[in-house]
Amino acid sequence: MTETLYSESLKIQYKCQDSEDKYVLIKVTVELQTTTSPLHRKDLLVRLTDDKDPFFLFNLCLGEEDFQSLKTQQGLLVDFSAFPQRFIALLQQSHNEEAKESPKFLLQFVLEEENSFGSGNGGSGILKVIETNPFKHLTHLSLNFHHGNDSDVKKYLASCLKTSLGKQAWLEERLNNTERDLGQKLESTRQQLSRKSEELERMSSDLGGRSERMSTKHAHELNVEREKALKLQEDLQKRYDRERKDLDMNYQKTMRQKESRLSELENMNKELTDRRYRAEATIREQKAKLTSLDEEHRRCRSDLQQSRRENSSLEAERHSQEKVLQQMKTRVAVLEQELLDKEQLVARIS
Repeated sequence: MTETLYSESLKIQYKCQDSEDKYVLIKVTVELQTTTSPLHRKDLLVRLTDDKDPFFLFNLCLGEEDFQSLKTQQGLLVDFSAFPQRFIALLQQSHNEEAKESPKFLLQFVLEEENSFGSGNGGSGILKVIETNPFKHLTHLSLNFHHGNDSDVKKYLASCLKTSLGKQAWLEERLNNTERDLGQKLESTRQQLSRKSEELERMSSDLGGRSERMSTKHAHELNVEREKALKLQEDLQKRYDRERKDLDMNYQKTMRQKESRLSELENMNKELTDRRYRAEATIREQKAKLTSLDEEHRRCRSDLQQSRRENSSLEAERHSQEKVLQQMKTRVAVLEQELLDKEQLVARIS
């Protein structure tokens, strides 16, 4: 029993001695083959093919014994049971890095023996899973492949043919089903189109009669509306003339009132102008009087200041005279007291 674990076209760097390095799309198929007779064993089958070249076929059959040797040689840390999934994970990681300018993981296929890409000659090659970094390229895994012999190529071509025939049969069946469905839909569409055409003709006939009746009705309604519009226009014209006449009368009346008011205002303005002239003359006279009074006021203030200065001088002189008078009174009192004392002394002596 064979179980397909992985099948994908990957971008692989192809290296050959007689040609330059190039990148090609190679389909990598990983299968797990289980055999129960005569002994129970599992083999990992890896196949490299090119959809554009049916003779490009490289196979790898890795049993548990071969895996132990590979594990020892390359220092692998996984067992045979986990190796397929880890290998597929590396392939998927390389596939995810294909679009990048500097991929971290890449696949490299090195053709060791004489063989040109796209031919059916025998040969072998090595598939490497490489991790790149600025320092060096690290090879995580290196698998040896052998080109398929005539029997392998025939089996592969037979399987491809079988797959193509199956796909062709499926496509033909799908095409037949599609043609049948489209034929049924076309017939249904034709029937619907026929019914719609009949309905359209019937509706066209009905619409023709209705259109004629509607035209007659609309013509009558149009005449009625035209008469209504003419009558309305006549009424509006009469109303306009009447309102215009009223407005003219109101305008004339308003103009007479405005003219009368203007005459009154002109008389009032003339009277106010005369009053203003008289007031201005009075103001000029009052200003002249005020100027004279200001001059007289300044003279009075000057006289007042002079009188105050003279008064101050007289006041000082009066104080001085009062002081002398007081001294004289004091002296007179002293003399009178002395005289009185002498008179008393004379009286006692007598």
